Amino acid sequence: MVQPLRSKRDSSPSGAPVPGRAWLMLTLATIGFAVNFWAWALLSPLGPRFKDSLGLSSFEQSLLVAVPVVVGSLGRIPVGALTDRFGGRVMFPIVSVTTIVPVLHLGLAGHSSLAALLVGGFFLGIGGTAFAVGVPLVNAWFPPERRGLAIGVFGAGMGGTAISALTTVRLVDANSMASPFLITAAVLAVYAVAAALLLRDAPGRTVPTEPLVRRLAATARLGITWQASALYAVAFGGYVAFSVYLPTYLKTGYGLTQADAANRMAGFVLLAVAMRPVGGWLSDRMGPVRVLTGSLAVVVAGAVVQSFTPALAPVGTIAFLSMAAALGAGSGATFALVALLTPANQVGSVTGVVGAAGGLGGFLPPLVMGSLYGAYGTYAAGLVLLAIVAASALAYTLTGVRSAVHGDDRAPRAALGRRHRTARTTV
Repeated sequence: MVQPLRSKRDSSPSGAPVPGRAWLMLTLATIGFAVNFWAWALLSPLGPRFKDSLGLSSFEQSLLVAVPVVVGSLGRIPVGALTDRFGGRVMFPIVSVTTIVPVLHLGLAGHSSLAALLVGGFFLGIGGTAFAVGVPLVNAWFPPERRGLAIGVFGAGMGGTAISALTTVRLVDANSMASPFLITAAVLAVYAVAAALLLRDAPGRTVPTEPLVRRLAATARLGITWQASALYAVAFGGYVAFSVYLPTYLKTGYGLTQADAANRMAGFVLLAVAMRPVGGWLSDRMGPVRVLTGSLAVVVAGAVVQSFTPALAPVGTIAFLSMAAALGAGSGATFALVALLTPANQVGSVTGVVGAAGGLGGFLPPLVMGSLYGAYGTYAAGLVLLAIVAASALAYTLTGVRSAVHGDDRAPRAALGRRHRTARTTV
């Protein structure tokens, strides 16, 4: 999977200082990720409202909040490959400006029917592709021994969904349906201008010259592509699924008000966001396999406990917050694994595929949960399925993934950095 080949960028000594400009680029990329994810998540907090006002079934409501997820997920594959070719400096402004169009459509005219909402939600998915722009941009600015932390910090931009959860319903109640969409569109426009003026790609960035199709085919032949995809489908997919469906789950299963359910979902999101850089930081020191093992074990336990629908205080709350922390840390550890094993000129392409797998992992659970609740009046079966999937991912981590990194999960990240400097894995 990795071939010995010394690289100039890998020749810097372990612990070499990171230039201040790298931290600036990380900050700009994280803000861009958060803003685009804010837009990407606008429909989720309003799902119960649309269900009541448009008379939607549980499945239709689930479909409404899931469509942006699947489009944003699949769109990461070409966007990641395009970022390898053109760089984040070009792609971040393009993605941000393009996302403005569906945001304005939904706010001004596209919320009066299910069909209009689905069309707007489809193109709203463009905002979800920003992840595949930021990872290769950030990755190229940092040395191997700092990439777990750097990508984890960037991944905290997924907290943009918390902004949506905390503000969307309040803005609609206080003003009008258009308010959150107009504000988000304005923020996207400001960021697009700032990114075009300030964002820069790392010096010496490796630019692939092969055609897009050939590069994607090469990406498909990398073992890390499918290993990380399987893990990210569970870790980040679980986070996405809860972030879009938790308001509905809490409102239906526990009788909470829409505002209370949205606030609790925001708490789930914020904890997961905070734990993502922690997962990357721990992976720098302990290795990603150990972090993934612990994270997936917690998800299994939390899902099993919640399948019994315990009282929300304190058992249900503890179960959900434990899963939030574990899913956030596991997401950070997955991309520390990507940084460890991916060749430099394929980071964007691999990120696109892995990111797509994560988003698709979040697409199916809301549909399954809605269908099972509609059929049986309980969410227990859906949570048992989550426990089974997480247990399978845990077993795979302890076998196939551990074998792929040759036991490096037991070594400190400094040792992993030394391995990077003697392998063609400058990501």
